[in-house]
Amino acid sequence: MDKTVTRAMLGESVADATGLSRHDAVQIGERMFELIGDALKRGESVKLSGFGTLDVRSRAERIGRNPRTGQEHRIAPHHTVVLIPSARLRDALEPPKAARKAQK
Repeated sequence: MDKTVTRAMLGESVADATGLSRHDAVQIGERMFELIGDALKRGESVKLSGFGTLDVRSRAERIGRNPRTGQEHRIAPHHTVVLIPSARLRDALEPPKAARKAQK
């Protein structure tokens, strides 16, 4: 599970699957990411059916600790994006029941 999928790889997969040129597939993907980013900046949720919902959450100020030195420091309040996976994605990520029984 240590492989990273890049935008270029996504564009290439879309081009292969649809017959579009690579350039067109990448342009469509880039525009989709722009639209998703713009919606999140406006504080809107983005629902991607079958995948999940992207939502903006506010994080309060807190005290963090450098794990190497143990020194405490202030983490400023900020906004972050969270993915709430759809039921279909959660189910796809779960190991089959037979594999879970074998682990026990």
